[in-house]
Amino acid sequence: MPALMDDTPLKLSAFADEISPELDEQIGVCREVGVTHMELRNVRRVNVLDFDKGLREEIRSKLADNDMGVVCIGSPIGKVKISDPWPAHFERFKVAVELAEYFAAPFVRIFSYYPPEPGGDMQPHRDEVLRRMNEKVAYIKDRPVVLLHENEKGIFGDRGGSCFDLIVSVNSPKLRCAFDFANYIQVGEQPLSNWRRLKPYVLHIHVKDAKLKDGKIVPAGQGDGDIGRIIGDAYQSGYRGFLTLEPHLAQDMQFSGFSGPELFKKAAGALKELCRKNRVPVAGEPPLEPLPPPPPPKTPATTTPPATPRVS
Repeated sequence: MPALMDDTPLKLSAFADEISPELDEQIGVCREVGVTHMELRNVRRVNVLDFDKGLREEIRSKLADNDMGVVCIGSPIGKVKISDPWPAHFERFKVAVELAEYFAAPFVRIFSYYPPEPGGDMQPHRDEVLRRMNEKVAYIKDRPVVLLHENEKGIFGDRGGSCFDLIVSVNSPKLRCAFDFANYIQVGEQPLSNWRRLKPYVLHIHVKDAKLKDGKIVPAGQGDGDIGRIIGDAYQSGYRGFLTLEPHLAQDMQFSGFSGPELFKKAAGALKELCRKNRVPVAGEPPLEPLPPPPPPKTPATTTPPATPRVS
């Protein structure tokens, strides 16, 4: 990401189904905490890929009425076993792309497949993972959509090294990273080390923190994710994308998470405080206090040389 000198604030987005299953409550809490965009995953307990025409229209209309948008389709594509039939799953992928175009979302979130058996090794399936990723990238070649691979525990790309392998091997600007702090912690890795390697390929940031000792999910800044430091470095390095709240403070499940309205507000407050501490402006928040001027340089003390004794 190229270094930028402007002070454009970062915008907040959210997996709003963490607030409530109901669309109106999702929108209300998002507006209250300054979230301007959603990462659509579930509404009324219906997965985004299964929205019917009426629900799609309702969501788009209500978001527009509230000056909100959709930044990403939070699809479950790739969150299946690599041994599951590919043609049917590829058709589901096409639905995700269609939804991105319908909601004018620039991104579709994807994963890189589970092994055939729980806990199995995904390296023997690397070639098939890459084949499928290349087929997806080819499908969106001329579409205004970028795929964001999320590092999810248990999939091929759940660690920094395998994420790097995936992105570099496919070698397309149509496939980039959604960086998730807690998911790296939950596979025993330090997010800061992975950030240094993956930074050039990160187009989206999911904010979720956790403790290394037990993987427990905690509010941003209370875990081992180095979230403030990484967001600060991202901003100084030119990142001007979104910070997506995905706090998982009440429930951390394989296919979704839940916080509820009050814990979600707590998570938003923790993120904003981290941004303030690391001098990252956030849209809708008060401007950052200017840094105090540096102290004036100290004037070196002058000393009078000792008098030369007179010789009589």
